[in-house]
Amino acid sequence: MMKISVTVNTCDLTDRDLKQMCQLGIDYVDFGKGSSFPGVKEQGYPDLDQLLQLRRRVRSFGLDMNRVTLPDFTDRFMNNLPGCEQELENSSLAVKVFGEAGLPIVRQRFAGDTAPVLTTGYKAVQRGGAVARGESLGLMKNKPEVPGLEAREHFWSRFTEAFRTLVPLAEDYKLKLTVHPSDTPNHGTPFGGLGFHRIIDAFPSKNVGYVYCVGTRAEEGGSALVMDEINHYGRKGKICLVHLRNVRGSLPTAGAFEEALLDDGDLNVFKILLELRKVGYEGCINPDHITQLEGDSIDLDQNWAHSGIGWKSSSIGWGYSIGYVRALLTALAEFEGKN
Repeated sequence: MMKISVTVNTCDLTDRDLKQMCQLGIDYVDFGKGSSFPGVKEQGYPDLDQLLQLRRRVRSFGLDMNRVTLPDFTDRFMNNLPGCEQELENSSLAVKVFGEAGLPIVRQRFAGDTAPVLTTGYKAVQRGGAVARGESLGLMKNKPEVPGLEAREHFWSRFTEAFRTLVPLAEDYKLKLTVHPSDTPNHGTPFGGLGFHRIIDAFPSKNVGYVYCVGTRAEEGGSALVMDEINHYGRKGKICLVHLRNVRGSLPTAGAFEEALLDDGDLNVFKILLELRKVGYEGCINPDHITQLEGDSIDLDQNWAHSGIGWKSSSIGWGYSIGYVRALLTALAEFEGKN
């Protein structure tokens, strides 16, 4: 049976945070920022003792840790500048630490996986005044140049340089090594539909997979693309974690998209969960990019303005999203005759 996780962008979780997660029926916690772990600022990678202490605390509330994030590969590494070897060393050491802690999934971020920005973001006002993220191709008048073949191949060469080191470590420590699709999925971004194919062609290891983001992929191609990719990557066992959000429109069809509440976009979320079940997915469903409801104070990021990108206690939007997913998972079990 699929479980529910939420993303946090800090390791400084209060008792209130963890109590509310437990009360809402959350199963796992995903840690979205590699820099948030104790030890990273001091030595470049997490401290094992403090990581184990954090996991024991999370477990004491009936939860557990699921996906964690490695230290970022910055422009220094991607441009092969002096000192870039240290970033690869830090990420490698982080894999070992997370592996020794018994955690199942690590995500690696790469600078440039979301550039260039070809869209203009805007405040999307929806049902009852709820605020969500919108992005439009048509609103940007002076668009930056899309990277050419040479730039794309340079990114790929640095990506493969990193994965040649990290994949064997992930295998040794029985970790799933994942990447997230490029968000926003503009033309020229490396982790789109073709990029995902390229990754598993080059690294066919069973330990390489994806944080599959339903919303990001729907922004690139709508419901049909999402269903096709779940079928394809799910059958291959490459979906390690699912980020679930609903959207209205897509860049190819409307030249724009808006994130939406789970029941208020173009996607049939129940059908998505059903498709995941059909391909044997048993990991976590992580509701993400939460719509801001009246009275909410949400965790914002300038790259995804108007989206709640991380857990906030007492958030109406988070409570709604978690309850909605729990209800759908219950309905799915009933639909399959497992209750």
